[in-house]
Amino acid sequence: MDTYRAFLAIVISFLILIGYQYFFIGFGSDQPVPEEGAPPQVQTLPAADQTAAQQTAAQISTEKKTENKVAEVAVPEQEAGRPAEEVTVETNLYTAVLTESGAAVKSFVLKDYRMELEEESPGMQLVNTDEKEGLPMRFSWGSIAGDRQLYSRDRAQVDFADGKGELTFGASTGGVAISRNYVFHEDSFLIDLQVHVKNQSGQVLQGAAVLHQANRPFQTITAASRFLFSGPAAYVNGSLEEFKAKTRKEGPHVIQGPMDWAAYEGTYFISGILPGEKENLLKMEGGGEDETAPVSMSLTGPLDTLQPGEEKLYSYRLYIGPKKLARLQEIGDNLDQAVNFGWFDVIAKPTLWLLNFFNSFFNNYGIAIILVTILFKVAFWPITQKGLKSMKNMQKLQPKMVKLKEKYKSDPAKMNQEVMNLYKTYKVNPLGGCLPMVLQIPIFFALYKVLLQCIELRHAPFMLWINDLSAPDRLWIGFDLPYLGGIPVLTLLMGGSMFLQQKMTPTTADPTQAKIMMFLPVVFTFMFLNFASGLVLYWFINNLLAILQQQMINRQKKA
Repeated sequence: MDTYRAFLAIVISFLILIGYQYFFIGFGSDQPVPEEGAPPQVQTLPAADQTAAQQTAAQISTEKKTENKVAEVAVPEQEAGRPAEEVTVETNLYTAVLTESGAAVKSFVLKDYRMELEEESPGMQLVNTDEKEGLPMRFSWGSIAGDRQLYSRDRAQVDFADGKGELTFGASTGGVAISRNYVFHEDSFLIDLQVHVKNQSGQVLQGAAVLHQANRPFQTITAASRFLFSGPAAYVNGSLEEFKAKTRKEGPHVIQGPMDWAAYEGTYFISGILPGEKENLLKMEGGGEDETAPVSMSLTGPLDTLQPGEEKLYSYRLYIGPKKLARLQEIGDNLDQAVNFGWFDVIAKPTLWLLNFFNSFFNNYGIAIILVTILFKVAFWPITQKGLKSMKNMQKLQPKMVKLKEKYKSDPAKMNQEVMNLYKTYKVNPLGGCLPMVLQIPIFFALYKVLLQCIELRHAPFMLWINDLSAPDRLWIGFDLPYLGGIPVLTLLMGGSMFLQQKMTPTTADPTQAKIMMFLPVVFTFMFLNFASGLVLYWFINNLLAILQQQMINRQKKA
């Protein structure tokens, strides 16, 4: 039984810390397959069966079709001889550049977030495509008004009054007049967009409003970020749908239904559309084999019919900025679900709240992590205490168990019966020592998700050489070490504390099994080398507290 427990501990450790990455993150992007006969909530169509987005949109609202003849109007080329002009919008949070070409967003630089850790690093740029690949927030109406139409702006600069500033673009083509009005807020990443489409022709026109996105990954893909989601996502039919790279390799995908938002997500940033008309169709393509290739998204509303002189208003809210949970919750429409902690959401979100609470006093997330670790340890102290005592009692029973095994070695059934009687006589729970470790697993992964995904920890310094709690800790010594770069001081301290804890923890294992268990700290040290330094800090402090608790129990036994 002891051999089984020893190897089981090692296997579980590997499954949790390595297998989690593959099974829970790697497989999490597949679309659910509805049961036979159940009405589909979200449809994902293969490329071979897809039509153009506006044709598919017609299926959403076929009841709106009219018997009148629809005019076919070609989209004209951009006005010859006039280049598209640009307007720069300056707020307290970002600097945006909008272009008359498609009335799209050409640049969006965040002021409070840098591309890299270095002070001289430029602000975070959230538009990484050009006009040829497509810019975010282009608009089209069916096949009549193209998304690359040249617009005219109503002003050369945006002035703010009462915290708001407006910018309007207008264009007229093929008998359709389009007016796009942006409303910016000085202290918010939220942008209001209203699009007026008016039929100026003498014929009945049909079309569906389409708002386009085009994005590349916001930052360079690293070994750690490969395990985190980046790509198109949407909140449809009350659930979050994420389309990872392996799904996009299959070709274009289409989903439709009541949609709270559609967005391109990175680990820490998001460029999202919140449509006023909830019933939408979202088409995504690109970014398959090449992880750095642009991904295009088009959000298509229901088919509309405009009589001569009739006008239709389409409303959107745009959020281009950090995936900061508090901000996303304020906006509503389930945008906070973009911060996806998965199974550990129920622990991760309160943990993030605690980290922010302690940080509000100390202005240091490293100290906040230490205080949260202490708080969790205190909360589980009685259970851990009982488990450690059980292990200590198990160690005392070891000589008696050896005698029983020797006495009944030819009768395994009788031996197990006598061992259980021994446990019952001395009131020992053989599984009591495993309980504390089992309880730590969900907390560990909740913190793991928080420290890797929450923007609060991005570029957050602690002390000395630890200047980014979301990155691995490295002490630079003037030259790069092979594979490591710098010395992982905190990780080595964590491994050393785990080794000391292992030495102090009572064990019933024979010498061979004990050596196997002593190898576990070495395994953990190697696995933690590229973990976020904030997570390593948590594990190190947790080990120190466990050592303290074990020392207290040992002294009680001696007394």
